[in-house]
Amino acid sequence: MAHVGRALVLIALVLPIVTGPSPVWAGAPTDALKSQIDRVLKILEDPELKKEGKQKDRRTAVRQVANDIFDFSETAKRSLARHWATRTPAEREEFVQLFSDLLERSYISKIELYGGERIQFTGEALEAENAIVHSRLVTKQGTEIPIDYRMLRKSDKWLVYDVVIEGVSLIANYRTQFNKIITTSSYQELVKKMKTKQGEFLEEEKKRTSLR
Repeated sequence: MAHVGRALVLIALVLPIVTGPSPVWAGAPTDALKSQIDRVLKILEDPELKKEGKQKDRRTAVRQVANDIFDFSETAKRSLARHWATRTPAEREEFVQLFSDLLERSYISKIELYGGERIQFTGEALEAENAIVHSRLVTKQGTEIPIDYRMLRKSDKWLVYDVVIEGVSLIANYRTQFNKIITTSSYQELVKKMKTKQGEFLEEEKKRTSLR
């Protein structure tokens, strides 16, 4: 799953970015993203959460924002693609929980790499319950990286289910990796690998806690 590392870093960087005034064309999907960006920014700038020993609280707060804007279950389903249909209800529930936890932990571990990057929203496309919010990530060196957010409206709430960075979809990346493991080995092997990765994350968190 190393192939998605760059994407996860960029996704993490996109959330806490200071943006300019909302353009006149901004609609509900863009507004939803902006509101969550503001929430993350407040968390990262909170003096209390910057204090030593507050890293866990800060990450928990950021994780809550991620849960509020990302539809992890939709991302998990689309990443598993055709293999989703053959899964039992119990397997689907386990996979969504496991996938969501891994994606969140990967995302949260990168959030503190934020170094003053900016995001510019350049437009959005709406079609029924689907939307694409177009943006550009501008690095401190002036490099512009195109990033599109694919969103779904569920219960009057716009949620991100995929992020396309420089033309590469996060879901497509995972789908390729998951399909390869399942077809060359088995679905059970995929779950085993994901659980191993989850264990590695937990071990890293324990080490960081013990060093404080």
